[in-house]
Amino acid sequence: MTAAFYLLLCLPLLLSLGVRGGTPKMLGLVTSGFAILLSVKPYGAVMPWAIGMTIATVGLFERFRRFPV
Repeated sequence: MTAAFYLLLCLPLLLSLGVRGGTPKMLGLVTSGFAILLSVKPYGAVMPWAIGMTIATVGLFERFRRFPV
C-alpha cells in the first residue's frame, strides 16, 4: 500500500477535524481505523470509508450552514 492510499483511507478523519463537536471526530477516527484494518481484503474498506465520509460530510455541511465563514 502506498502513502496516498492510506491518506485516502484517513480522509474521513481529516475532514471531521473541521467539524464542531467531539462525536463526529471520534466517529471519523473509528471509521478510518476500521477502513485501514479492513483494507487487507479487496474492497474491505469500502463500507467503513463510506460511512465515515457521510458523517464528515454531514458534519461539515451543518457547520457551514449554521456558522458561515
